[in-house]
Amino acid sequence: MCSDDKKIFFKDYYLAAGECNPQGEMPLTLLMTRIIEVATFHANSWGAGYARLIQDNQVWVLSRVTIELKAYPKINENYRLTTWIEDYNRHFSQRNMRLDDANGNPLGYVRTIWMVIDLNTRASVDISQLGYISDKVSDLPCPIEPMSRLRPIEEGHAVDYTFGYMDCDFIRHVNTVRYLSHLMNLFDMDCYDHYFIRRMEISFIKETHYGETAQFIIDDADPMDSRMSITVDGDDHIRARFLWQQR
Repeated sequence: MCSDDKKIFFKDYYLAAGECNPQGEMPLTLLMTRIIEVATFHANSWGAGYARLIQDNQVWVLSRVTIELKAYPKINENYRLTTWIEDYNRHFSQRNMRLDDANGNPLGYVRTIWMVIDLNTRASVDISQLGYISDKVSDLPCPIEPMSRLRPIEEGHAVDYTFGYMDCDFIRHVNTVRYLSHLMNLFDMDCYDHYFIRRMEISFIKETHYGETAQFIIDDADPMDSRMSITVDGDDHIRARFLWQQR
């Protein structure tokens, strides 16, 4: 549902048992799915979503995501995701979100950076031409820090993986949620039983495609601050960071 000026959009959800992780909570991958979904609904509400951009062979893609939570929705609980635009320039749109429990108490916040690409050239598009975005900027606060600078990993251990059909989306590159799923699988069940991810940062640097073999490199020298990258032929395609908190 949109506010009267369409600057703010929110959607209510219910966490069904079949959507939960082994700890009986919303998995981070489902939250990522909801983030993309709510952003799409909001953009569609003022004519800047997929239906409009695809007419020019363009689409929105995520460039960066930062999620910081003090708790996750639990099985059979209702929750709300609210979104708004903080700022934009020629290259990027900064969209924030707040995750609330059923009583309206904030569970955490999200910062996302989006860009528009041309599907033929795969190059970014100047979004300053989308003048109607300027009318949708909101001053609603987002109290979490922006993404830190994610640097290349100099030392770590690696796991190889070849991306398959189910890893890819309609743009024919690896899906955001699949990246996150594979990164989370670098850690075992015991880790998640004792800790939860209180802050996650992912920077999408380069597209990865079907059939490409990547190295998932992890630096977990600090067990509470895990640094990761997904690398293909020596080039970082993804850089990520998980900050953990004891349950």
